[in-house]
Amino acid sequence: MPAVSEPYEAPAIVTFARELQFWRTNAGLNKKQLADALGFTDSYVGQVELCKNIPSEEFAEALDTYFKTNGLFGRLRERILETRQYSVIPPGFPEYLKCEHRAESLKNFNPTLVNGILQTEDYARAILGTNQSPDVAEELVQERMKRKEVLDRAHGYFVMDEAALNRIVGSPEIMLGQFRFFLDLMERPRIQLEVVPSTTGFYPGLGGEFYILGFEDGSSVVYTESSGEGLLIQDPVRIARHVLRYDSLRGRALPVDQSRTLIRRAIERLEA
Repeated sequence: MPAVSEPYEAPAIVTFARELQFWRTNAGLNKKQLADALGFTDSYVGQVELCKNIPSEEFAEALDTYFKTNGLFGRLRERILETRQYSVIPPGFPEYLKCEHRAESLKNFNPTLVNGILQTEDYARAILGTNQSPDVAEELVQERMKRKEVLDRAHGYFVMDEAALNRIVGSPEIMLGQFRFFLDLMERPRIQLEVVPSTTGFYPGLGGEFYILGFEDGSSVVYTESSGEGLLIQDPVRIARHVLRYDSLRGRALPVDQSRTLIRRAIERLEA
């Protein structure tokens, strides 16, 4: 990762830098001596100590091995990644992710974009790279890709508006890859993907995305986002309202086979 001209001010990055400087000076080493011992350059060690570079996983592991710090630097680096990610995602979303990891079923409606779990790496990178530095964006992309694990075990029911198919994100090539990924997903017996056609016109639900997670014990939670704020809903009455809302939206969507045809037509338009 390239160094930056101005030091990072995030507390987790500063803590890593201070610990590195403490252990190095306590061992009586200058930057070059430590760098030679670890197989890194002295300029890189200096950048990390000055908070001008994010320590790599290999660097943190090398420090723990050399100083025998029992994973200290690895944990500090994990904290850097956690705080950097959480600083750019909506409040409430980390709590949602904890629920998503143990969900038995997932229902989602999105009126404008492809749902995060369904996004290809290129599609996600095109979105997340818009307002983030390249390194932060890449971290967020990889975390988003890890969320796909839920599709291997849970039942997924996804409804999206056709606007998400017509909106070019990144490039036509990226959209082609996204649409082909949809078709692959739709071959999975646990996954249902349905599209509300643009001919539907206005309908209640265009206001925003929401998730409904179901768990093994029969309970559910709802997650919604609005104006950059996330909300995890656990009240049974409000959850029931969202279930009815989802069922109503799904009733406006094309059946799976017709949705598949719509996606194939979108591919044909881009390939023409």
